[in-house]
Amino acid sequence: MTVIRVATYNIHKGVQGFGPLKRLEIHNLGHAIEQLDADLVCLQEVRHNNRREARRFTHWPHQPQADFLAPEGYEAVYRTNAVTRHGEHGNALLSRWPVVAHQHEDMSDHRFEQRGLLHVKTRVHGCNVHVLVLHLGLVRSSRIRQLQQMEGFIAREVPPDEALVVAGDFNEWGDWVARSLQQAGLRCFGPTQAPTFPARLPLLQLDHVYARGMEPLGQWVPRGPVWARMSDHLPLVAEFRLQAG
Repeated sequence: MTVIRVATYNIHKGVQGFGPLKRLEIHNLGHAIEQLDADLVCLQEVRHNNRREARRFTHWPHQPQADFLAPEGYEAVYRTNAVTRHGEHGNALLSRWPVVAHQHEDMSDHRFEQRGLLHVKTRVHGCNVHVLVLHLGLVRSSRIRQLQQMEGFIAREVPPDEALVVAGDFNEWGDWVARSLQQAGLRCFGPTQAPTFPARLPLLQLDHVYARGMEPLGQWVPRGPVWARMSDHLPLVAEFRLQAG
């Protein structure tokens, strides 16, 4: 038996605050991700580059944020969702386990929101474990279509007998997502909520981890003033038991 720890975290592009109060949090986020000690870290709103912010902040990292945040010994996989005037950002996976393959699918539902799905195939103790990292849209109708697209992607790209993790910012706190994903064999942790948003006074669970082919063991949200200031979301950590081959 192998226990896999999965974390999902919307890092808000490594910057918090507005206007003259904007502050760089990417270095604190790096320390925080190390503390999570997760085997798989699913990240959303990750900057590949941003020329404006790089000019503004003296200590802006020279590496893309996914590479900068990866703890020692982890492999970072990043794919762009959105291209903006000053740079680009998207989803990333930081994996303690070897990465076998990865791909990206555009999930943009309309021209005002650029969204994508990152698929990474990892190898854990001789077993293939597929990871989908996603950030769904702000509009409910878009999220419905994006989930349908994701379910089609799973049916097409993920063998039914291999373990699967789906994690990210779903922008949704109702139970209809869980009901929908049950059709794809994905399970979460039941009705118990683990609020992740907003970070300073978490009331809603917008971030979720679902799995297929693994037994859910538990989930929790790190809390405290340090966690509350690094992003507008708190991370969600979940553990699963994988039957190794």
